[in-house]
Amino acid sequence: MKNFLFVALATIALFTSCNSKNDYEQVFKDPNLYCNTVHELNTVVMGNNFGPIVASRNYLYAAVAGYEAIAGGYPDKFNSLAGQLHGLTSMPKPPAGAKISYELAALLAYCKLGEAVTFPEGSMRQYVDSLKKMAKDHGMPSDEMTATVAYADTVGSAIMAWSKKDNYAQTRGATEYMVNDSPGRWVPTPPAYTPAMEPHWREIRFIVVDSVREFIPHPPYPFNVTDKNAPYYQEVKKIQNKGDSLSPEETWIADFWDDNPFKLNVSGHLMFGTKKFSPAGHWMGIVGIAAQKSGADFGTTAAAYARTAIALFDAFIECWDIKYTYNTLRPETAINKYFDPNWRPHLQTPPFPEYTCGHCTISASAAETLTKDFGDNFSYTDTTELEFGIKSRSFTSFRAAASETERSRFYGGIHYEYCTVVSHKMGSQIGALVADRLRLKK
Repeated sequence: MKNFLFVALATIALFTSCNSKNDYEQVFKDPNLYCNTVHELNTVVMGNNFGPIVASRNYLYAAVAGYEAIAGGYPDKFNSLAGQLHGLTSMPKPPAGAKISYELAALLAYCKLGEAVTFPEGSMRQYVDSLKKMAKDHGMPSDEMTATVAYADTVGSAIMAWSKKDNYAQTRGATEYMVNDSPGRWVPTPPAYTPAMEPHWREIRFIVVDSVREFIPHPPYPFNVTDKNAPYYQEVKKIQNKGDSLSPEETWIADFWDDNPFKLNVSGHLMFGTKKFSPAGHWMGIVGIAAQKSGADFGTTAAAYARTAIALFDAFIECWDIKYTYNTLRPETAINKYFDPNWRPHLQTPPFPEYTCGHCTISASAAETLTKDFGDNFSYTDTTELEFGIKSRSFTSFRAAASETERSRFYGGIHYEYCTVVSHKMGSQIGALVADRLRLKK
């Protein structure tokens, strides 16, 4: 299968070099250009060390802006998300009689929001300039370019205003997590012993979900490392034993779904970081692969990105609320303190409480929205990890991929098995709700 994950600017240069000077409409209706633009944002997010939770916010507002530009331009085909998303009450309409390239407007609106919630300022400017140059080189009239840019700015500004009411700014100055080394409570983990990540994310506004109470799972198993018959004790020994006996296939699965946006590597006195796409970024890549394989048109592709980004975002809020309700100890800490001080998980433990599992939750949620858009039993090969040196894996469906993600966190030694099962179920329910409530294509 053709891999859409190539350097976006090189792709634009190829489009430009092959132009006929009067084919801009055809050029900008190519849905691969939208996929390339998402990948460009993915790369910017990765380069700026955003944590996985904050990254989901980058993708959310960019994807909604891109979709709204399309919905406004093709109201006979797509519904606006205004009135469907919490706090988004209305959207500006295109000016009557103006000649607008709605596809280019979608790309520009996507970039405007991607840059607005990403630092540093101007991080996507070169890419945006390349899009505009491509339009000019392929014959877009100047008045159409002017109207298109103006419409993209209008849509982007509306989404920007909406984004600023999600309580994100207020959480930047919130109190830090207080470490309390009591039995069973989360404490920072090696090698960086990073402070707890985003303990106030539960305060961020949901987009489609009404309340965290819609999907609350049962409480985590009571902490117990002395009674061999206790469920918690058995989970600890289960993950310890699995970590000591991983097969090559299990190791590959754990590495494939690692998606650690910043891994700190330590070798003696040498420390260096390596970067990859976050869990949300990985699933943004899968959306592009599915859109390309299915032959989806530009608007359908933009809609799939928007629906999946919304599901990812709401799933993270739900999961983070539960994490910081229970503040549970990580397996690595429990095993090191009570069983084996030298034990290390295959994957690096991320800096937040164990129950529930973020990747399991958001993956199951994304699988449901993708199933809604592209169907069940949609087989595909996931090539997103090739650029990080990890060979591709093939799946018979999005749900099968999410199920493998569930196992990967147990194989990686960073989540107890029962936690992955509970989290997967919760994520599936969130994704199903998002898929059912949102009305995008008419």
